[in-house]
Amino acid sequence: MRTFAFGLALSLGVIFSQTGSVSADSTLNVVGTGDGLEMLREIGEGFQSAHPDIELSIPPSIGSGGGIAAVSSGAERLGRVARPLKDSEVDFGLVYLPIAKIPSAIFAHPSTGITSISSEDLVKLFTGEISNWSDLGGADMRVKLVRREDADSTLQVLRSSMPGWKQLKFSPRSKTAVTTQEAINTAKDVEGAIAFGPYSKPLEDGLSVLKVDGNHPTDAGYPSAVTLALIYKQGTMDGQMEAFIDFSRSDGASELIENFGGVPVKQ
Repeated sequence: MRTFAFGLALSLGVIFSQTGSVSADSTLNVVGTGDGLEMLREIGEGFQSAHPDIELSIPPSIGSGGGIAAVSSGAERLGRVARPLKDSEVDFGLVYLPIAKIPSAIFAHPSTGITSISSEDLVKLFTGEISNWSDLGGADMRVKLVRREDADSTLQVLRSSMPGWKQLKFSPRSKTAVTTQEAINTAKDVEGAIAFGPYSKPLEDGLSVLKVDGNHPTDAGYPSAVTLALIYKQGTMDGQMEAFIDFSRSDGASELIENFGGVPVKQ
């Protein structure tokens, strides 16, 4: 795995070297995971208001791995990840700066008629043992499962913290969403759908964010959360990067994080 990661970073570096080097006065791109994307963009808007001289871009998701590869290669200066760095990535010179904990939410199309579920029934849904929402007191409608790829950060958190998920085998009738936004859009657009992803308050608009064992994702008793962090490579820090990192850990950014249902992380 280490050879593959370094090989990917090297490949990106070769491509990048053909197009030029990043300069401190160019656009500051923060690339990577889709977890917490809308929240980070809100932080970015606050940052731009405070620093109109710095052009900032927080583009769509390329995954935590894509962000790590881009920063490792020098193609980008700042990345965003929703998983801890591996030892090999730290050895390669990457620095990890957590900024927020984001609960991992289970959400469904409102047509299901379900707003709360037990962790035991949640497992039965995603394994396919329960296939109609009426079995849970909801609508007489077939359950349509949306899962994520095995490497997804939210799925990893659910497997490590949600009761019954460690060995959960998804029903073969489930659809795999390749991005967080695809999972959200599918749950919003398809009647009977249920999916999972990082929690944010905008999810409450058009979706039923389910309580699990009586706990909403923002409640203290809710078991699952992912940590959103910024990453950069040692020796690359410049004024633009430092300004954005400082702002992302400011009181103003903390308020924005809390407004989105997250928990600020300060070191």
